[in-house]
Amino acid sequence: MASISIVFRKDKLNKKGEAPIHFRIIKDRKVSYIASTISIPEDSWDSAKNKIKPKHLNSARLNSMLTNKFAELQDNVYEYETNQKSTTTSQLKESIYGKKPLFFFAFAESAIEPFLNEGKIGTYDKNKAIIAKLKVFSDSTSLTFQDITPEFLTKYQRYLKDTLNNKTNTANNSLKFINQMFKVAYSQDLIEHNIIPFNKFKIKAEKTHRFYLSEEELSLIENFSPTPGTRVELHRDMFVFAAYAGGVRVSDILQLKWKDFDGTNLNITMKKTGGQISVKVPNKALAIIEKYKVADGNSNDYLFPMLSNDLNCNDPRAVDSALSSATAYINKNLKFIAEKVNIDKPLSFHISRHTWATRALRKGISIDKVSKLLGHAQLRETQIYAKIVNEDLDKAMDVFND
Repeated sequence: MASISIVFRKDKLNKKGEAPIHFRIIKDRKVSYIASTISIPEDSWDSAKNKIKPKHLNSARLNSMLTNKFAELQDNVYEYETNQKSTTTSQLKESIYGKKPLFFFAFAESAIEPFLNEGKIGTYDKNKAIIAKLKVFSDSTSLTFQDITPEFLTKYQRYLKDTLNNKTNTANNSLKFINQMFKVAYSQDLIEHNIIPFNKFKIKAEKTHRFYLSEEELSLIENFSPTPGTRVELHRDMFVFAAYAGGVRVSDILQLKWKDFDGTNLNITMKKTGGQISVKVPNKALAIIEKYKVADGNSNDYLFPMLSNDLNCNDPRAVDSALSSATAYINKNLKFIAEKVNIDKPLSFHISRHTWATRALRKGISIDKVSKLLGHAQLRETQIYAKIVNEDLDKAMDVFND
């Protein structure tokens, strides 16, 4: 059973010589305090009688307030403990006063800080931008989780689409981030489940189309003849390499060094997930690697000479900037190549990843192995490719309807 008492907090004496009066709850040797909002000079407190001395101007009224509040707290604690098998002092305090409002922006900015510390600059910047958009909309730095209601989210969604002209999935990413913050806050027992607006507000995703190249289209890219030694040739080769060697992400392929290649396998630490995979390099991809091997090269040189060997890999911001710049350059040249070979698809490096996944499934590699080589955390991330392949097979069977 919890015990409650009135205490004069001499340990919190201020410069005026006044200290607050608190109600102390002790449960299983753990202590919690509830403020009474009353502060008095030290010489006005009667420690023997545990009350305010008569000499204080408002002693009668204040003592009455303390007595009434003390009785109310006793009743509340008794009622709560009667209905709960086990309680803590913090639970008792919350049952009486409720949890303090939790400020959203301070919590969210603290939640994304680890991305910065881990060098995941792109993720950090993306989430920082989402927070900034919400700040402009709310026009308040003191937005609490309790302020974010289904009605608030409906208005915010409309603002994202109508005022900022965000596409559906861009707007949804902002809403998903807010939802994630609620999940994290709830998991840390900082908010109650009944205030989570996403219990009622549902995010409706817009179906996206994943582009990939057919065997014929990939052959067109492979057989394209750019001027030897140009960036266009390098970018073409990197794309084809990824389409054969496990669909390696552009951020990873740019950072591959010769020391990561043992002659048959690439040993990759994925920038996005931090996971490690070993990919056996097929013959066509091996031929591309050999093309860029330098006789007097260093094991710390990049496999594909896009990034400067002087890049400070210990500076996450510099690395992210270099990767973003290189990726934009590559994608620009891939669009140029697509136009030259008459491929009517928005060619980007990421399509090499989709191309490898669909080709791998068609060639009989099991979905669990495809998932592992892609570095997916869960199999359902890979199942979209299986669905694409099945749809293609269904279309192929339509020839029997002709």
